Amino acid sequence: LLIKENPTFKELAQQHQSYEKRLTELADLSYPSEEEMLEETTLKRKKLLIKDEMYNMMNEYSSSH
Repeated sequence: LLIKENPTFKELAQQHQSYEKRLTELADLSYPSEEEMLEETTLKRKKLLIKDEMYNMMNEYSSSH
């Protein structure tokens, strides 16, 4: 419901999916470079921050409805 009603939440969800897709690509590499390993770590952190923000938005929404 939030994805339909809240453009910010929708954008966060899309960004989360994008990070997940790229992380899957990186995980499939047999011999990742140092740059790719750093990218993986960075993406995991960003993905977690987005997830936290989405949960906060869901909690606010559920408490107001």
